[in-house]
Amino acid sequence: MTVALVTGGGGGIGRSIALRLAEDAYDIAVADIDAPTGAETVREVNACGRRAMFIPVDVSNSAELAACVDAVEAHLGAIAAFANNAGIEGVVAPIHDYPDDVFDQVMAVNARGVFLGLKHVLGRMHKRGKGAVVNTASSSSIRGRSGLAAYVASKHAVLGLTRVAALDMAGTAVRVNAVLAGPINTRMIHALDAQARDVPGAIRRATSEVAYGKPRDVANVVAFLLSEQAAHVNGAAWVVDAGVTVA
Repeated sequence: MTVALVTGGGGGIGRSIALRLAEDAYDIAVADIDAPTGAETVREVNACGRRAMFIPVDVSNSAELAACVDAVEAHLGAIAAFANNAGIEGVVAPIHDYPDDVFDQVMAVNARGVFLGLKHVLGRMHKRGKGAVVNTASSSSIRGRSGLAAYVASKHAVLGLTRVAALDMAGTAVRVNAVLAGPINTRMIHALDAQARDVPGAIRRATSEVAYGKPRDVANVVAFLLSEQAAHVNGAAWVVDAGVTVA
């Protein structure tokens, strides 16, 4: 059996990744802090005919994430693919008004959580000599956005961690890449847009002529990067945004 771990797998892009990987015959471990949504993803994966399990986890907590990885490998088998996807948006506010505690929380989940996922999964993949990881970054990893200090900083960190991990795994059959999602039709983007409308000077989504992408658009790229078809792809940043960052 081929096993994939998806953090933040309870909804949005994470759920779509889990279901897309199930189509590729992966058994799926869904990790999320939200038990009801995580359990629903498990039910949907089971409906695809694949084994699945849910693990409640705060990805910013090293002990919890280590225990999560232990549980996955004990119950499903060795993790061959890892979608390091969990993330939160924080608030929209100018940097001089940005709440300290919210900044710390976003960095804890989006940056520390990705670091810890890499730490606890890559160690096992390195020992086995194979595996693939995709970190969920953002088009905000390569551009600034007013009002989003924590989110932009955290997603820049995700891209940096991806490049470091890829170099750390160079010369092995373990690969680490990032997918940089633009505006995708999920709860998160709508929450950010709603906040931006109420913040003077906050940048609005400058893509009114471009429809929101679908979570499946991102999941398809993740599935490719985790597959053997991408065997020569390492340390790459794959942008999925209908070309918005090109303009």
